[in-house]
Amino acid sequence: MNFLLDPNVSYFLLVCGLGLAVFALFSPGTGLLEIGAFSLLLLAGYGVVSLPINWWAVVILIAGVFPFLVAVRKSQRNGYLVVSLAALTVGSVFLFRPAGGLIAINPWLALVTTTLMLGFLWVSSHKALQAIRQPPTMDLGRLVGMIGVVHADIQRKGVVYINGEEWTARSSSPIPAGQPVRVIARDGLVLVVEPLPAHEQQRNQ
Repeated sequence: MNFLLDPNVSYFLLVCGLGLAVFALFSPGTGLLEIGAFSLLLLAGYGVVSLPINWWAVVILIAGVFPFLVAVRKSQRNGYLVVSLAALTVGSVFLFRPAGGLIAINPWLALVTTTLMLGFLWVSSHKALQAIRQPPTMDLGRLVGMIGVVHADIQRKGVVYINGEEWTARSSSPIPAGQPVRVIARDGLVLVVEPLPAHEQQRNQ
């Protein structure tokens, strides 16, 4: 485990772990990304707690995040990105206090790693903002009056399949799976449904 006490190794594992953790936030699913991020951060943590840290460099690292956040939201963003890259690189280089010499982290490793991380976060953040700003593909008001089928038993709440999509739904009475229903109201993204009368079921068959 002595190799983990190498500042360059600890720094690289720390950045990779943070990057994987961010990626896991945008791609939830199997849990493998979360496990990988936790493992890398655990290994990096062994070195981080064992190596002397320059806390002023930590302050520079934290400060370097803010220009990046501004760059994500501003149209004229090149200057902010340069400031963020410079601050994060300097903070990375001086993160650990060396036993001898001036720096503990290889400057080229810090520059390349920081650049790749910022590029990854840049793409991820813009994809997330695009998804948030994208207008809904369907007028939710049109759901009222539509007919669908219960996919998961409704006991107060359940799941219905309407217009090619699954929706969370609730009803004043239990409705079993497979039962046709009509949407009578909408509460945010939750649909209020009622069982479709038998004569309407026959008419829609």
